[in-house]
Amino acid sequence: MKKILILNGPNINLIGKREPDIYGKVSYNDLCRKLEDTGKDIGFYVEIFQSNSEGALIDKIHNSLNKVDFIIANFGAYTHTSIALRDALLAVKIPFVEVHLSNIFAREDFRKNSFFSDISLGIISGFGINSYILALYAAKELLK
Repeated sequence: MKKILILNGPNINLIGKREPDIYGKVSYNDLCRKLEDTGKDIGFYVEIFQSNSEGALIDKIHNSLNKVDFIIANFGAYTHTSIALRDALLAVKIPFVEVHLSNIFAREDFRKNSFFSDISLGIISGFGINSYILALYAAKELLK
């Protein structure tokens, strides 16, 4: 069974509570359950990791080398700031898709810049929690 790692950055643990008009009303725990169930339905083992710490996310990426087949990444605000996370992804060479709950291109100018878009296999942005579901189905196709 293929293993998918879903990485979530700062403040994603607060979805459902934090700015629900932007990020939706589904709780983080409910999102995780839905992703695990969807992954299982399409033949994946899904591991989900969230941290507000850039270093913890980097460590998780490093520790995934030769253990994970695909990464779905929502690095939150680190999307616009973290060269270190970019370098970690380049180092391990695990294919990944960039995901965002909101449409980052319809928001503030600084959110339109991503340090990951040019090295990801694709970007899914603006579909709320369905961005993750779409990414799981994309992973299924990309791993064929």
